[in-house]
Amino acid sequence: MVQLPAAVSAADVQAAILRSNGAGVSVNNSAAPTSIALFPDDYIQTNKGAVARLEISGSTVDISGDTIVQFEGDELVLDHGRLSVHTTNGLRVRVGCLVVIPVNLTTWTQYDVADVDSKLTVSALKSDVNIDQRSKEKQAKQKTTGSNRATVLEGEEKSRTDHCGAAYINEGIAAKGALLNSTWARLAGAVVVGGITCFALCHNDDPISPSKPK
Repeated sequence: MVQLPAAVSAADVQAAILRSNGAGVSVNNSAAPTSIALFPDDYIQTNKGAVARLEISGSTVDISGDTIVQFEGDELVLDHGRLSVHTTNGLRVRVGCLVVIPVNLTTWTQYDVADVDSKLTVSALKSDVNIDQRSKEKQAKQKTTGSNRATVLEGEEKSRTDHCGAAYINEGIAAKGALLNSTWARLAGAVVVGGITCFALCHNDDPISPSKPK
């Protein structure tokens, strides 16, 4: 048994597992192995033709080729590219000032998000999702009002233009290594990651394949 510092416990660590075929996928500008633990502020980049899968407690996310996305625990920050989200706990995706979030945070929801040439396209495949618009200054935490919200009903697709520019991937933090990337935090995260694997195996057995991305 490894005794962790009091300041870092498994319950405090938001972790995920990134799985890929091991080619054309990088984490924080370094080539990624076929399986690697991720922590907040880590960012993933896939080359054209490469695919990867992010497994988070209660959610799985398929990442298409030519995509850059940052992991932020209960939120993903999409710089550009395409994601397919399967979630039971309201995992959201932020693109600049726009945030895509399931309407029901406890119901199984599946939605696709694509950001190409500053145009956001959202497809609700299972259950409804909202597209919220937030001010650039307070985009991470600000609550939205109904006037700044568009709902995408199950089976529908809607597009919005992100006038705020890119999704603000924080490469400076990721490159330097955030606090949660310390050795102790990664040891704590290993405990959390164990529970993630079960969720992915129980809910999604599709292999990662460039020929059949989600």
